[in-house]
Amino acid sequence: MSELLALGISHKTAAVALRERLAFTEHEAQEFMRQATATADVREAVVISTCNRTEVYLVVGGAGGSLVKAEADVLGLLARRAEIRPTELAEAIYSPRNCDAARQLYRVTAGLESMILGEAEIQGQVRRAHEAAMRAGTTGPLSNRLFAAALTTGKRVRSETGIGSSRVSVPSVAVDLALSVLGGLEDRHVVILGAGETSELTARALAEQGAGTIFVANRHADRALSLAQRFGGSVVGLDKLPDQLVRADIVLCSTASPHPIVGRDELELVMDQRGHRALLLIDIAVPRDVDPECGELEGVSLYDIDDLQAVIARNLSTRAEETPRALEIVEEEIHRFARWLGQLDALPTVSALRAHGDEIVAQVLAENSGRWESASPRDLARIEAIARAVMSRLLHEPTIRLRSLGEDRGHASLELVRELFGLREDAPSEEQGAGGLSSQLAEVHDLQRRRER
Repeated sequence: MSELLALGISHKTAAVALRERLAFTEHEAQEFMRQATATADVREAVVISTCNRTEVYLVVGGAGGSLVKAEADVLGLLARRAEIRPTELAEAIYSPRNCDAARQLYRVTAGLESMILGEAEIQGQVRRAHEAAMRAGTTGPLSNRLFAAALTTGKRVRSETGIGSSRVSVPSVAVDLALSVLGGLEDRHVVILGAGETSELTARALAEQGAGTIFVANRHADRALSLAQRFGGSVVGLDKLPDQLVRADIVLCSTASPHPIVGRDELELVMDQRGHRALLLIDIAVPRDVDPECGELEGVSLYDIDDLQAVIARNLSTRAEETPRALEIVEEEIHRFARWLGQLDALPTVSALRAHGDEIVAQVLAENSGRWESASPRDLARIEAIARAVMSRLLHEPTIRLRSLGEDRGHASLELVRELFGLREDAPSEEQGAGGLSSQLAEVHDLQRRRER
């Protein structure tokens, strides 16, 4: 039987110092997935690697396939990559199985496991991770079904709830604030003070609104020039800041300066030159780039990081209210996947059970063939038909129950049946003749491996 296993760390279980040691580029992830599927027990593998998590989704199956051994092997691969002992890594690793593994992926794709609840970027990251695994040749029918269902779940959560409707990052909230104050940003003159990551995110959000930007930076001038080229802006040195303040409609500040860059006295002179035309200052730097007293000047509207954090807190509260419905959608989709997975698991056992019954009938008939010298061929056919009818009726109820097992006890019940009846993993099955799911999984996976060679 094929089973699912996930191994992962995230911002909830590991500090960034460990997460960064297990971060993968796309090329590194593809190589790791090939290493994982080269082990005896792992048939399929997909790696998701973001700044907040690294998760490996595995399909374990085949004759003698062991979840325990697969987990140990892949944990060893991860530990070697992180250059730490497997026992040390195991303290931060979570390892859900089967439907719990699927549930983890669904929650991740829906943004329910993100550092910022409902973030939009994770769905694209999951899709790209699956596409990279397909290019590496390490996916198969089960993992493809799993990831397609996870992406469907993520879409449902976003379309049927408001969990992703409100802005919750500082740069996006800053731009929303500018929009609400000015009524629009197209053709507005925007000055961005600084060239770090926050400035980049802010510039991207501004560009989407059609605003032109001027980057003011003395340090990291090369990076500022790169950002300006990407977002259609230009760069000036810090000595040109007063001239830019005279022209600006909006100033967004996010430098790493330990002291204020814009003081009250200097800004007062600027406002005189502007004729006290309104100026919006959004200071998201810590320590602050703008002297708080600047907000007292006529025509100046000043917002700092605490003002934005209050908006973010309200938006997060709104998202949290949508979480119960999002979780309901996840469970609805998990039940759908569990039914499919349960059928996938039950088919080989049902087939093996019936094959076992056929073997017993054939054995009993063979053992007694010498006792019916006077029986006609027609009589022998009737005896065989009766024996097979008894076998079929005896196995009818177990077959029905095996096919309808719920995900909560399906795997344990199937293992118990196989143990009680001594069923072999390689027993003949109806899928071999009817193209069942289990046989298809093995055939497609083997075909993929032959193509790699």
